[in-house]
Amino acid sequence: MPPTPPRSSGMPDDTALVIIDVQVDFCPGGALAVNDGDAVVPVVNRLADRFSTVVLTQDWHPPGHSSFASAHAGAAPFSMAEMPYGPQVLWPDHCVQGTPGAAFHPDLEVTRAQMIVRKGFRPGIDSYSAFFENDRATATGLAGYLSDRGLRHIVLCGLATDFCVAYSAMDGRKVGLAVTLVEDACRAIDLDGSLDAAMSDMRGAGVTLATAETLAG
Repeated sequence: MPPTPPRSSGMPDDTALVIIDVQVDFCPGGALAVNDGDAVVPVVNRLADRFSTVVLTQDWHPPGHSSFASAHAGAAPFSMAEMPYGPQVLWPDHCVQGTPGAAFHPDLEVTRAQMIVRKGFRPGIDSYSAFFENDRATATGLAGYLSDRGLRHIVLCGLATDFCVAYSAMDGRKVGLAVTLVEDACRAIDLDGSLDAAMSDMRGAGVTLATAETLAG
Protein backbone atom coordinates (compact mmCIF):
# COMPACT_ATOMS: atom_id res chain seq x y z
CA MET A 1 0.00 0.00 0.00
CA PRO A 2 1.46 3.42 -0.90
CA PRO A 3 2.19 5.80 1.98
CA THR A 4 -0.47 8.33 2.92
CA PRO A 5 0.45 11.68 1.36
CA PRO A 6 1.06 14.63 3.67
CA ARG A 7 -1.78 16.99 4.48
CA SER A 8 -1.93 19.94 2.12
CA SER A 9 -2.95 22.54 4.72
CA GLY A 10 -3.30 21.12 8.16
CA MET A 11 -5.91 21.67 10.81
CA PRO A 12 -4.75 21.69 14.45
CA ASP A 13 -3.68 18.30 15.76
CA ASP A 14 -6.38 18.36 18.45
CA THR A 15 -9.09 18.49 15.77
CA ALA A 16 -10.59 15.43 14.07
CA LEU A 17 -12.70 15.13 10.95
CA VAL A 18 -15.66 12.81 11.56
CA ILE A 19 -17.31 11.65 8.32
CA ILE A 20 -20.83 10.43 8.95
CA ASP A 21 -22.36 7.55 6.94
CA VAL A 22 -21.26 8.38 3.38
CA GLN A 23 -22.61 5.01 2.23
CA VAL A 24 -24.13 3.71 -0.97
CA ASP A 25 -27.64 3.33 0.46
CA PHE A 26 -27.72 7.01 1.43
CA CYS A 27 -26.70 8.20 -2.03
CA PRO A 28 -28.83 8.45 -5.21
CA GLY A 29 -30.04 5.01 -6.22
CA GLY A 30 -29.67 3.66 -2.68
CA ALA A 31 -32.35 2.20 -0.44
CA LEU A 32 -32.62 5.37 1.68
CA ALA A 33 -31.23 7.94 -0.74
CA VAL A 34 -30.59 11.46 0.51
CA ASN A 35 -31.25 14.00 -2.21
CA ASP A 36 -27.93 14.96 -3.82
CA GLY A 37 -26.13 12.87 -1.20
CA ASP A 38 -23.23 11.93 -3.47
CA ALA A 39 -22.40 15.62 -3.95
CA VAL A 40 -20.71 15.63 -0.54
CA VAL A 41 -18.04 13.17 -1.62
CA PRO A 42 -15.59 15.52 -3.39
CA VAL A 43 -15.99 18.12 -0.63
CA VAL A 44 -15.36 15.53 2.08
CA ASN A 45 -12.31 14.20 0.22
CA ARG A 46 -10.78 17.67 0.06
CA LEU A 47 -11.44 18.20 3.75
CA ALA A 48 -9.83 14.90 4.72
CA ASP A 49 -6.52 16.04 3.23
CA ARG A 50 -6.26 18.68 5.95
CA PHE A 51 -6.70 16.55 9.08
CA SER A 52 -4.24 14.34 10.92
CA THR A 53 -7.13 12.39 12.47
CA VAL A 54 -10.06 11.13 10.39
CA VAL A 55 -12.91 8.96 11.69
CA LEU A 56 -15.60 7.28 9.58
CA THR A 57 -18.98 6.12 10.81
CA GLN A 58 -20.89 3.33 9.10
CA ASP A 59 -24.51 2.30 9.56
CA TRP A 60 -24.33 -1.48 10.01
CA HIS A 61 -27.74 -3.04 10.57
CA PRO A 62 -28.47 -6.76 10.87
CA PRO A 63 -31.29 -8.08 8.67
CA GLY A 64 -34.70 -7.45 10.24
CA HIS A 65 -33.48 -4.56 12.39
CA SER A 66 -36.20 -3.14 14.64
CA SER A 67 -35.93 0.30 12.99
CA PHE A 68 -36.99 -1.14 9.61
CA ALA A 69 -40.63 -0.71 8.66
CA SER A 70 -40.50 -4.23 7.23
CA ALA A 71 -40.00 -5.56 10.77
CA HIS A 72 -43.41 -4.21 11.85
CA ALA A 73 -46.52 -5.74 10.32
CA GLY A 74 -48.46 -3.18 8.29
CA ALA A 75 -46.07 -0.32 9.02
CA ALA A 76 -45.16 2.10 6.24
CA PRO A 77 -41.65 3.48 5.77
CA PHE A 78 -41.21 6.87 7.47
CA SER A 79 -44.04 6.19 9.93
CA MET A 80 -43.37 6.35 13.65
CA ALA A 81 -43.23 3.59 16.24
CA GLU A 82 -42.82 3.64 20.00
CA MET A 83 -39.75 1.72 21.09
CA PRO A 84 -38.61 1.00 24.67
CA TYR A 85 -36.20 3.91 24.29
CA GLY A 86 -38.78 6.31 22.80
CA PRO A 87 -40.25 7.30 19.42
CA GLN A 88 -38.50 5.90 16.38
CA VAL A 89 -38.84 6.60 12.66
CA LEU A 90 -39.34 3.33 10.77
CA TRP A 91 -37.01 3.35 7.79
CA PRO A 92 -36.82 1.34 4.58
CA ASP A 93 -34.36 -1.55 4.94
CA HIS A 94 -30.92 0.01 4.46
CA CYS A 95 -27.23 -0.48 5.19
CA VAL A 96 -27.67 -4.16 5.97
CA GLN A 97 -24.42 -5.72 7.14
CA GLY A 98 -22.24 -6.98 4.31
CA THR A 99 -24.48 -5.78 1.49
CA PRO A 100 -23.36 -3.41 -1.30
CA GLY A 101 -25.63 -0.70 0.11
CA ALA A 102 -23.75 -0.69 3.41
CA ALA A 103 -20.41 -0.02 1.69
CA PHE A 104 -18.84 3.40 1.66
CA HIS A 105 -19.44 5.41 -1.51
CA PRO A 106 -16.87 4.09 -4.01
CA ASP A 107 -15.40 7.55 -4.59
CA LEU A 108 -14.99 8.34 -0.89
CA GLU A 109 -11.32 8.56 0.06
CA VAL A 110 -11.07 6.26 3.09
CA THR A 111 -7.32 5.69 3.38
CA ARG A 112 -6.83 8.57 5.84
CA ALA A 113 -9.29 7.14 8.36
CA GLN A 114 -7.74 5.68 11.52
CA MET A 115 -11.05 4.48 12.94
CA ILE A 116 -14.40 3.22 11.66
CA VAL A 117 -17.31 3.40 14.10
CA ARG A 118 -20.02 0.92 13.15
CA LYS A 119 -23.42 1.70 14.60
CA GLY A 120 -26.92 0.29 14.58
CA PHE A 121 -25.65 -3.29 14.81
CA ARG A 122 -27.75 -4.14 17.89
CA PRO A 123 -31.03 -5.58 16.54
CA GLY A 124 -33.32 -3.87 19.03
CA ILE A 125 -32.05 -0.29 18.96
CA ASP A 126 -31.24 2.22 16.26
CA SER A 127 -28.18 4.44 16.39
CA TYR A 128 -28.04 7.82 14.69
CA SER A 129 -25.21 9.39 16.67
CA ALA A 130 -21.54 8.59 16.36
CA PHE A 131 -21.38 8.71 20.17
CA PHE A 132 -24.53 7.09 21.58
CA GLU A 133 -27.26 4.78 20.42
CA ASN A 134 -30.84 6.05 20.39
CA ASP A 135 -31.40 5.19 24.04
CA ARG A 136 -29.01 8.13 24.63
CA ALA A 137 -27.01 5.98 27.07
CA THR A 138 -25.27 3.12 25.20
CA ALA A 139 -21.90 4.47 24.08
CA THR A 140 -20.15 3.62 20.82
CA GLY A 141 -16.69 4.21 22.28
CA LEU A 142 -15.90 7.21 20.09
CA ALA A 143 -15.77 9.67 22.98
CA GLY A 144 -13.15 7.56 24.75
CA TYR A 145 -11.11 7.19 21.58
CA LEU A 146 -11.05 10.94 20.99
CA SER A 147 -10.21 11.63 24.63
CA ASP A 148 -7.37 9.12 24.64
CA ARG A 149 -5.98 10.75 21.50
CA GLY A 150 -6.12 14.23 23.06
CA LEU A 151 -8.71 15.45 20.56
CA ARG A 152 -10.91 18.30 21.74
CA HIS A 153 -12.63 19.52 18.57
CA ILE A 154 -14.53 17.60 15.91
CA VAL A 155 -15.49 18.77 12.44
CA LEU A 156 -18.54 16.93 11.10
CA CYS A 157 -19.65 16.20 7.56
CA GLY A 158 -21.70 13.55 5.76
CA LEU A 159 -25.25 12.19 5.73
CA ALA A 160 -27.78 13.13 6.77
CA THR A 161 -27.65 16.62 8.27
CA ASP A 162 -30.91 16.33 10.18
CA PHE A 163 -30.44 12.84 11.60
CA CYS A 164 -27.05 11.16 12.04
CA VAL A 165 -24.98 14.32 11.58
CA ALA A 166 -27.13 16.41 13.92
CA TYR A 167 -27.31 13.71 16.59
CA SER A 168 -23.52 13.36 16.42
CA ALA A 169 -23.08 17.12 16.72
CA MET A 170 -25.35 17.37 19.73
CA ASP A 171 -23.69 14.43 21.44
CA GLY A 172 -20.25 15.81 20.67
CA ARG A 173 -21.24 18.89 22.65
CA LYS A 174 -22.72 16.66 25.36
CA VAL A 175 -19.37 14.96 25.93
CA GLY A 176 -17.55 18.30 26.07
CA LEU A 177 -16.11 18.68 22.59
CA ALA A 178 -16.04 21.75 20.41
CA VAL A 179 -18.08 20.90 17.31
CA THR A 180 -18.10 22.44 13.84
CA LEU A 181 -20.58 21.42 11.13
CA VAL A 182 -19.47 21.88 7.52
CA GLU A 183 -22.79 22.71 5.89
CA ASP A 184 -21.79 22.22 2.25
CA ALA A 185 -20.28 18.83 3.08
CA CYS A 186 -23.67 17.54 4.32
CA ARG A 187 -27.08 16.85 2.82
CA ALA A 188 -30.44 16.39 4.59
CA ILE A 189 -33.47 14.13 4.43
CA ASP A 190 -35.76 16.93 5.72
CA LEU A 191 -38.58 14.75 6.98
CA ASP A 192 -41.53 16.95 8.07
CA GLY A 193 -39.36 19.95 8.91
CA SER A 194 -36.57 17.92 10.50
CA LEU A 195 -33.82 20.03 8.91
CA ASP A 196 -34.95 23.35 10.40
CA ALA A 197 -35.45 21.69 13.78
CA ALA A 198 -32.01 20.10 13.69
CA MET A 199 -30.28 23.33 12.70
CA SER A 200 -32.02 25.19 15.51
CA ASP A 201 -31.06 22.52 18.04
CA MET A 202 -27.44 22.55 16.91
CA ARG A 203 -27.16 26.32 17.10
CA GLY A 204 -28.69 26.23 20.56
CA ALA A 205 -26.14 23.66 21.70
CA GLY A 206 -23.23 25.81 20.56
CA VAL A 207 -22.34 23.98 17.35
CA THR A 208 -20.34 26.21 15.00
CA LEU A 209 -21.55 26.34 11.39
CA ALA A 210 -19.01 26.67 8.60
CA THR A 211 -18.46 25.94 4.93
CA ALA A 212 -15.49 24.11 3.49
CA GLU A 213 -14.18 27.42 2.15
CA THR A 214 -14.45 29.33 5.43
CA LEU A 215 -12.93 26.40 7.31
CA ALA A 216 -9.93 26.58 5.00
CA GLY A 217 -9.53 30.26 5.85
